[in-house]
Amino acid sequence: MEESIVTNYTLEDDNILDNTIRPETIEEYIGQEDVKENVNVFIKAAKLREEPLDHVLLYGPPGLGKTTLAFIIAHELGTNIKTASGPSIEKSGDLAAILSSLEPGDVLFIDEIHRMPRYIEEILYPAMEDFSLDIIVGSEGNSRNIKIDLPPFTLVGATTRAGDLTAPLRDRFGIVSKLQFYTEKELTDIVKRTARVLDVEIDEDAAKELAKRSRGTPRIANRLFKRVRDFALVDGNGKVDKEITKKALKRLKVDKLGLDNTDHEFLLAIINKFNGGPVGIDAISSSIGEEVTTIEDVYEPYLLQKGLLKRTSRGRVVTDKAYEVLGIKKDNDK
Repeated sequence: MEESIVTNYTLEDDNILDNTIRPETIEEYIGQEDVKENVNVFIKAAKLREEPLDHVLLYGPPGLGKTTLAFIIAHELGTNIKTASGPSIEKSGDLAAILSSLEPGDVLFIDEIHRMPRYIEEILYPAMEDFSLDIIVGSEGNSRNIKIDLPPFTLVGATTRAGDLTAPLRDRFGIVSKLQFYTEKELTDIVKRTARVLDVEIDEDAAKELAKRSRGTPRIANRLFKRVRDFALVDGNGKVDKEITKKALKRLKVDKLGLDNTDHEFLLAIINKFNGGPVGIDAISSSIGEEVTTIEDVYEPYLLQKGLLKRTSRGRVVTDKAYEVLGIKKDNDK
């Protein structure tokens, strides 16, 4: 499949946009009210006790603001943030270098923490519990154990697959928060805020239209806004209104539910190749040439949320609503 504009994974230019529009404070952060209010209390309590904030685990589908929340936590604590990703920490020395660079009270943010190698996890345990680092240096037969004291710090881990974390690692997080898909109202407010930050005029109906097609995900809402802004500048007068928004989204092949060609291809594969299901995830993966993890993280959550797909004990099944959305008559004799 070709790369989709409505994928909730990060695309190449997302980080540039994120750095421009990312809110810095809890008050500016839209949505995730329960998570936000609880984290705010924990931060204030930690500051009153003059202690580091407990380690924080943020989980949920991609694009919901886990990285942004990590930066906000550091900002609210008044400390620096160091960032890393699970797959990039391959050797004990990589982790030692990161941890040794921390100052007292710093936040260490590890994205995709579920992809960190297990032997790295085991080195992380004493760092999280006792703020110490035990590493073995030297070659075989001439090795020795070194213990390094670390300054108190807060680890913020982010994952799209909390079930893939080992129990010992998960249990070392004192604060565990799940991020949910956003409402259309919250996404409308996010689009309007992005427009203000980027100094682009947008009307209420256009913001609502973008929100409806953003799959409950701020990352997608901001990405679609950026593309619609281009159409408004070239084909209009620079203002993002409902007419130019609908025209742009039609050109981008994003339908009224926020589905694009890749979603249609996914559902059609189940209908045409497997009679609508049930079918196992591995068979779907082979059929459309996508990794199982990509299907589970990118496509399925929204299709399940919208009632277009069901998971059963025998596999995935396309629903009657999906046939209706795709304009296909269901053959009940199959």
